[in-house]
Amino acid sequence: MAGYWRFQMRAGMVWGFGSTTALEKRFGLRWDYWWVNPETIVLSVRLNLGYTYTESRGHNFALNATFNEIQESNYDGLVIPGGRAPEYLAMDESVVSLVRKFSESGKAIASICHGQLVLAAADVVKQRKCTANPAVKPVLLAAGCHWVEPKLDTCVRDDNLVTAVMYHGHPEFIRLFVQALGGTIHGSIKKILFLCGDFMEDYEVMVPFQSLQALGCEVDAVCPKKNAGDICPTAIHDFEGDQTYTEKPGHDFTLTAKFESVDALSYDALVIPGGRAPEYLALDEKVITLVKDFMHVKKPVASICHGQQILSAAGVLEGRKCTAYPAVKLNVILGGGKWLEPDPIHRCFTDGNLVTGAAWPGHPEFISHLMALLVEVRKWQSATLKGCQMKRMNCGSVRCFAA
Repeated sequence: MAGYWRFQMRAGMVWGFGSTTALEKRFGLRWDYWWVNPETIVLSVRLNLGYTYTESRGHNFALNATFNEIQESNYDGLVIPGGRAPEYLAMDESVVSLVRKFSESGKAIASICHGQLVLAAADVVKQRKCTANPAVKPVLLAAGCHWVEPKLDTCVRDDNLVTAVMYHGHPEFIRLFVQALGGTIHGSIKKILFLCGDFMEDYEVMVPFQSLQALGCEVDAVCPKKNAGDICPTAIHDFEGDQTYTEKPGHDFTLTAKFESVDALSYDALVIPGGRAPEYLALDEKVITLVKDFMHVKKPVASICHGQQILSAAGVLEGRKCTAYPAVKLNVILGGGKWLEPDPIHRCFTDGNLVTGAAWPGHPEFISHLMALLVEVRKWQSATLKGCQMKRMNCGSVRCFAA
C-alpha cells in the first residue's frame, strides 16, 4: 500500500528445510530469508484427530539472501518459522549466535511453533513469558521460560519477544511483531468475503485471508453447499521443472459462514482465490449471481490466478483490463477482458473496482492493491454518502507507522 505505510524496516527469517506456511512480505518490511543450504523445501503441516499433526511436502520457498553474509546490525527484527527445521537449526552454532545477537540488542524477535527450540538453544527465554507447540514445552521449561498454556491460535508478547503456537495464530502473530518493531495497525473494520471451493490453492486462500485479518479486517469464507465450520481441502501448486505446475494436498481450510446466508451488501469486498476450485465454481449459478452483485454495486473484487475463470463466466470482464495465470488468458479474452501479460508473474493490476493477480508470488502486491482500493472507496463514500444510513459500507484506511 504505497503511500499509506509509515515505516520501512528490514527483518530477517532464519529458514531451513521444513518450515511451516511462510509469512509473505507485509507492512512495508523488506524480508530476507537465510539458510546454510541453497534450497529450501516447505512442509505442509495439517492437524488430524491423533496425538499430533500429519506432515506432507509443501511449497518450495526461494531464499533471497545468503546466511553467511548476514549482519545483525542491518536488521530491525528476526522471524523464526516452525516446522521440522528448528530441530536442526538449534544445533547450528552460527544460527544460535545470530539469535543471541538479536536478543542482546533488544531487537524484535518473533518465533512460532517449533521455532522456540532455537530460542531455547540461544538461552534467550529465561524468565520470559513464552508459548509454543505443546511438544516444545519440556525444552522451554528446562530453558527457564514462564510457560503460557497454548491454544492453536495463542500468541504471547514479552517486550521484544513474540511467540506463537501454530499458523492458526498468524494474524495476531503479525500484529504483535509489528508492535514489537514499534509500529501500529489501525483503521475501521472492513468486512471481506472469500469465495472458496475444494482444492483452491493453499497459499492463495490462506495468505490473503490471514493477512487481511492481521490488518484488522473481519473476514468470512464461504463455499456453496457447505456450512460454517466445514472444511475445504486445498491444493499446493508449484513449479518443479515440468511443463506445468505440480499439485499436492495442502492444508484443510475451515469455512466461517454459510454460502446461502451472505450477500454483496453485507460485505465491503470480495476475494476469489485460484487453484482448482474456480473451474467448478464457475458452473454454479448462485456463485455467478453473487459475483455479479458485487460488481453491480461497485464493491472491490480481488481475484487471483484461476479465479478469473469465475469472472469470465459471470460476464463482468467486458472492457476491463485484467491479468491471470497465463493458462486462463483464453477465458479472459473470450469474456471480453483486455488481457495484461503477467510479466513478471507477481504483477497485479487494478481497473476500477477490480483487482487481478496472476499467482501467489504476487500476494504482497495483490493485497496492497486491494487495501488501496478500499481506501479510495472510503474517500468516495465520505464525499457522497454523508448522512446516509450506510455505515456498514464505510472503509477505514489501514496504516503502519513508526512510533
